[in-house]
Parts: sequence; C-alpha cells; structure tokens
Amino acid sequence: MDLANQIRGILRTFGLALPPGGGGGRRFEAAVRERAPMRPGLSLVVLPLLDAWRAVRDRVAVLDKAVVAAARRDRRCRLLMTAPGVGAITALTYVGTVEDPVLFRGARTVGAWLGLTPTRYQSGDTDVSGRISRCGDPLLRTYLYEAANQVLTRSRSDSALRRWGLMLKARNGHKKAVVAVARKLAAILHAMWSRGEAFRAEPLGAVAA
Repeated sequence: MDLANQIRGILRTFGLALPPGGGGGRRFEAAVRERAPMRPGLSLVVLPLLDAWRAVRDRVAVLDKAVVAAARRDRRCRLLMTAPGVGAITALTYVGTVEDPVLFRGARTVGAWLGLTPTRYQSGDTDVSGRISRCGDPLLRTYLYEAANQVLTRSRSDSALRRWGLMLKARNGHKKAVVAVARKLAAILHAMWSRGEAFRAEPLGAVAA
C-alpha cells in the first residue's frame, strides 16, 4: 500500500490521476502503465516502483497461502477459526501468544493480560475508569480489535456476541463497542480452546430455552 500510494502521489504531481481503489490488482497496474509514458522521463521513476509493488504483492500472496495452510494443519487454530471474525492470522497469533490456556486463572483474565481492560484510578472517594491499559501483546490486541470490528460491521451471521456488541455500539459508540467485543472475544477463544469446543452462536442457556 505504501508503494501504491507513492506511485499515486508521483503521478498526481504530474497531473495524472489514477482511478479510485486500494492499488490491489490488474486495474491499478494497467492504469499506471497507461499513464507513465504521458510525461517525459516519468516511466524511469514510476515503472521501477511498479515492479517493486508487483514483486511485493506476489510475495505477500505466497506468504498468505503459507499462513492459511499452517492454520489449517493446526487443530487449535481450526477450532478458533469457527468464531466470527477470526481468520488464520488471528488464530495463529492467539495460539502463539497465549501458548497454553491453563496458564490463565480464567477466560476473563486474558482480556486484562492483553491490555483490553480499562485502567482505574482510585483515591479516597475517587474511582475513575480510563482508557484500556494496552499492557499486553500489541499484535494480538490489534488482530482481536480487527476481528471484533468485522463482527460488528461485516459479519452476516447472527450471534449473541454480535447482538451484544451492536447494543453497546448504539449506547456507547462504535470504538468502545469494538474494544468490548474484542475483550469478550479473547475470553471466548480461551474458553473454546480450554474445552475443545467450537464457537456457539448462542450460549447454552439460550439454546436450552
């Protein structure tokens, strides 16, 4: 994306605009190659960057396939990927970071360990809840946040987790709701891993009712 944006910026300097998009396919590459010869000497600057963009893109595609294959080979990752929003990268990162669910006293402690719980300031009669502590692994925290955001914005499957998150979103705003869903998702994944059970869209009490 950095290379694509750099190419866009150079072309824009010469008055050549590219069609909107993330710079992720043949349309982007064709548009760059079409515009590069329009200005003298521009091809000498832009086309090497485009070749680098293509090489990085191809390599990323190879690595993506390797990551998916590694997740599919791992029983724990396959189990965690039954949860909404959790893909191969999130599952692999969760397994590699947590290592063993037995190390935690309970599922809820995982969220605190990852810095997804609010900080608290207590002094006398003062009890203030602040922002999340961000004291844990930043990579896994980011992936859980992205997974939670997907649950609230892109997921088509209904679940108690999604309905709870949407309720929080209506009351507290999108960002706070995503953090809360990420924290709950960290606990759910821990419980799934500990019990060896796939994700359930509804809690056991609701299913029984």
